[in-house]
Amino acid sequence: MLVRQVTLPEASLLAPLSDLLIDAVHNGASVGFLAPLAQQSAAAYWERVFASLGDGLVLWVAEVRGKVVGTVQLAPCLKENGRHRAEIQKLIVHSSHRGQGLASGLMAKAEALARSAGITLLVLDTQAGSVAESVYQHLGWQKVGEVPNYAASPDGQLHATAYYFKANAP
Repeated sequence: MLVRQVTLPEASLLAPLSDLLIDAVHNGASVGFLAPLAQQSAAAYWERVFASLGDGLVLWVAEVRGKVVGTVQLAPCLKENGRHRAEIQKLIVHSSHRGQGLASGLMAKAEALARSAGITLLVLDTQAGSVAESVYQHLGWQKVGEVPNYAASPDGQLHATAYYFKANAP
C-alpha cells in the first residue's frame, strides 16, 4: 500500500476517486451523499476538493497496485483562534479493501502532518453506530457526544452523528 499526499489537482485521480466515493455511498457510508450517486456528481465533488487544496485542505490517497482504494482529508482551521485544530474529513476505504489497515495508514499520515504543523487538536464526526465509529475508537479517538437526526444515510434515513476528538501532541 502506498499512501501519498495530493498537493495539486491530478486529472488522472478524478475517475478513481469518483468510483471510490460511489462505492462508499452505495455500500451505506454516510459521507454526505444519497444513493444512487451519479458519476457526474461524484466528479463534481472531487473537482471542488481539488480546487480547495492548499492551506485549508490536505488530501491523501491510498493505492494498492496502482489502484486508488482509500482517501482522507485534513482541514486545518483557518481562524486565528483555531489554528491549533483541524478536522478529519471523508475517510473512505473501498469496500473490497476494508479490514486491511488502510484506514489506520491514512489516519496516521493525516495525524503526522497535523503534528508537524503544530496542530494539537483533531476533530471529526461520523454516523453514530457505524463501523467507522469502531475504527475511530480503535485509533484512540474520544467520543464527545451525539446529535440525533443530524444527517441522512445514503438511503435517506436520518441518523445521529457522533463527534470525536483526539489530542495530537507534537
